[in-house]
Order: sequence, then structure tokens, then C-alpha cells
Amino acid sequence: MKVLAEHEAKTLVSRYGIDVPRFRVVEREEDLENIDLRYPLVLKVSSPNILHKTDVGGVILNITSKEMLLSSFRSLKEKFPDEKFMVEEMETRGVEIIAGIIDDDAFGKCIMVGMGGIFTEIYRDVAFRMIPINEEDAEEMLAELKAGKIFSGYRMNLNRDDVINMLMKMARMAEEMRIKQMDLNPVIVSESGIKAVDAKIIMEE
Repeated sequence: MKVLAEHEAKTLVSRYGIDVPRFRVVEREEDLENIDLRYPLVLKVSSPNILHKTDVGGVILNITSKEMLLSSFRSLKEKFPDEKFMVEEMETRGVEIIAGIIDDDAFGKCIMVGMGGIFTEIYRDVAFRMIPINEEDAEEMLAELKAGKIFSGYRMNLNRDDVINMLMKMARMAEEMRIKQMDLNPVIVSESGIKAVDAKIIMEE
């Protein structure tokens, strides 16, 4: 198995047309001098050795100035001296979903979508399909979710087609690449679009 660092995973999914926040990879403090990103920013360690960055204090949110960015970088660099880091634009609020791929020993490659963020473990509101899928399958997955009504105009104007398109692109990735596991969580869905804020990918060797 080969675990991708987050910046590698996001570069890969973006090649398939899945939107991610604008980011830059940095290794040294000097790399921050000409960062062309809009505040507020997120700084996080990006390493194949660290899958759960938040658990080890590897993420700093809501950085609002250059001075704060520099001090945040020094803090993480001291904690993770041999790793690379990502500076990334923070996304506006929206509905958080999770989407993923798993290569199951019994069923083969499957795709999953559900409600994400803090509600993932609480509600376990998810739907699965075996790959390959078509657009009708993706539609049915959303309809199966207990919270699926939010993608049909219930109290908010979310773009259902954006989610369906993302699921189709993920399924194509699974067919064309040796992906053992992929997790996009959270994916933020808003009226203006959809973006994968965090990405984890494990490849077969």
C-alpha cells in the first residue's frame, strides 16, 4: 500500500475535475514570502505518515495575517521538522458531506456518499454502490440519505448536480487507477459550488 500526502491526493483528484481549495506546498519559511492566496488561510502538515492531522495538532485554522501565518508555520515546523506543509484558503460555510471509495475483498470497488463533518459518526447516514455507476445510481444514492432532501431545495439552494458530477468523477478514478481507499471528508457543498476540503488516498502498490 502507498499512502499519499494530502497535497498529492488533492493534486490527483483535481486532475479529474474535482474542485479543491487553492493551496500551496511549503517546506521552508522563505516559501511563505510570496504566497498568492486570500485570507483567512489554513496551515497543515502534509505527510503520508500522518493521516489524522487534527489528532496530532497538525492543523491551524483561521490564519488572518502574514504575521500569524509565519508564527503558525514556525510552530508546526518545530513539531514536524521533516515534513512538508500546505497553506490553503479556508472555504466558506456550507453543508458538509463525505464521499469515498473502498476496494472491498468481497464486493470489489464501491463508492460511498453520506453526511460528513461532525455528523459522520453520529448519524451514519451513508449510501453505497458497486462501481461502475451511472448518473441514475448517483441520484439514487442521494435519495437514500436521510438528509437527502437538502439536495432537492429543502431550506437551501444546494446544487445537486455538483454532487452527482463529483461521484461520477470519483467512480471514473476508481476504474482507471489502483485505488485501495479514498476519503473526501469534508466536502463542502454550497450554493456557489462544491469543494473537497480534505482528501486521503491509499493506493495499491
